[in-house]
Amino acid sequence: MFDKIANIFRIPELRTRVLFTLGLLAVYRLGGHIPTPGINAELLAQYFSQNAGSSLGLVDLFTGGSLRRLTIFALGVMPYITASIIFQLLTVIYEPLAKLQKEGEVGRRKITQWTRYVTVLLAIVQSFAIALTLTKSQTGAPMVTMGSGKFIALCVLTLTTGTAFIMWLGEQITERGIGNGMSLLIFTGIVAGLPNGINDLYEKARDGAWGGFTPLAIAILIAAMIAVVYFIVFVERSERRIPVQYAKRIVGRKMMGGQSTHLPLKVNSGGVMPVIFASSILSAPLLFANTQFVQNHTFLRVIADGLKPGEPWYQLLSMAAIIFFAYFYISIVFRPDDIADNLRKYGGFIPGIRPGRRTSDFINDILTRITLVGALYLIVIQLIPQMLISGIHLNHLWLVGSAFDRLPSWITNGLGVNFYFGGTSLLIVVGVAMDTVQQVESQLIMRHYDGFTPKSGRTRGRRSW
Repeated sequence: MFDKIANIFRIPELRTRVLFTLGLLAVYRLGGHIPTPGINAELLAQYFSQNAGSSLGLVDLFTGGSLRRLTIFALGVMPYITASIIFQLLTVIYEPLAKLQKEGEVGRRKITQWTRYVTVLLAIVQSFAIALTLTKSQTGAPMVTMGSGKFIALCVLTLTTGTAFIMWLGEQITERGIGNGMSLLIFTGIVAGLPNGINDLYEKARDGAWGGFTPLAIAILIAAMIAVVYFIVFVERSERRIPVQYAKRIVGRKMMGGQSTHLPLKVNSGGVMPVIFASSILSAPLLFANTQFVQNHTFLRVIADGLKPGEPWYQLLSMAAIIFFAYFYISIVFRPDDIADNLRKYGGFIPGIRPGRRTSDFINDILTRITLVGALYLIVIQLIPQMLISGIHLNHLWLVGSAFDRLPSWITNGLGVNFYFGGTSLLIVVGVAMDTVQQVESQLIMRHYDGFTPKSGRTRGRRSW
C-alpha cells in the first residue's frame, strides 16, 4: 500500500494535482477559523449548544462547524448546490435552457455563469436571514457587539464573499485537482468535525451518560458504524452487468469485432449526490426557522417545527426527495438512447434484444429498477443511524402520536450522540473517498502503475524503481 501511495508522487502531473487539491483544502479549513466581525463567539456557541438537536445541526454539518463559529465560510457550499439543483431542474422543464445545454461547451459555460449569479443571490438572502436572526435573538446578553444595521451589512458582505470564494475553490479543484471540488469541500468539513464527535462519544462513555446501558450503547454504536461503512462500500461497488456482443466485420484486410463484453450499470449511479441535493433542499428553509417572523407566526412555526431533523414529516420529505433526485440525477448523466445508438454504430447488440429502440427500452427498464434499489439503499443508510442518534419523534405525530409514547426512549429521542456520526455524513465521507481513490487509481493505471484495487488485473509498472 505504501509503495502504491509513493507511486502518486512519482508521476509529476498526478503529484501536482494532489498537492494542489490538498493546498486548496487547507485554504478552505483556514477560512473556517476566521470569524465574522461583530459577533460574541461565546454566546453564539451557547446558542448552538442549546439548539444542538434542532435544524441548525444539519446546516452546521456541511460547513464543518463554520456556521457554529460564524466564520467567513459559514454558509459553506449549500448556496452553490441549491443553485445547481435549480438549474438542473430548469433544464428539464424549460425548453430554451435545455437547448442551451445541448449547444456544447459554450452553452454549459453560460449555465455555469448563471449558476454563479444565483449562488451569490442565495448567499445574500441566507446571510441576511442569519444576521437578522442574531440581531433579534433573545439570549439575555446581546449576541451582536455593534449596531444592528452595521452588523447586518457587514455580515451579508462577509458571508456572501466567503461563499463566492468557496465556489471558486471548488471549481479550481474540479478543473486542476483530483475529484469533484464541491464534494471534497463537504468531505473536508465533515471529517474536520469527526474529532469533536469522537471526543463527545468518549465523554459520554466516561461520564456514564446512559447509566448502566452505556457500555452496551457504545458497543452498538460502534458496531452500527462499522456495519454501515461495510454496507456502503458493498453497494457502491455493486453493478448490474448487461452482456453485449459485437458482430464480426471486415475493416480493410482485418477481421474486427466478434468479442463479448458487458455494459456495467451501478446500483447507485448517483453516488452521494441525491443525498446532498435532498439535504440542501431541506436545509435551506431551516435557516429561516429561527427568525422572529417565523416564530411569531403560528402556522409557519408549526411547519418549521415539523421540518426539524428527527421529526416524522422531515424524514418523510427526506425519503421522497432522495428517491426523486436519484431518478432525476440518473436521467441527466445516463441516456439509454445514446447508448443504444452507439452500440448500433459499432455493431454491438444485447443478445435477444433488437438494436435501436428495443435496446434503449431494455436498458431503461433495468436502470429504473436498480435506481429504485439504490434510492432505497440511500434511505436505509440515512434512517438506521438516525434511529440510533436522535431517533424519530413518532410521538409528535398529529392525532396518533400518543400511541408511540410507550416506545423506548432511544427510538423516539435517540442516544444523543454528536450529529457527525449520522448516516448522511458517513455516506458522503465514504462515497467521496471511494470516488477520489478511484480517480487516482485510474491515473496510476493509465501510466502503467499498480492501482489500489487488489486482484483486478492491473498492469505493473514498466520501470523498476
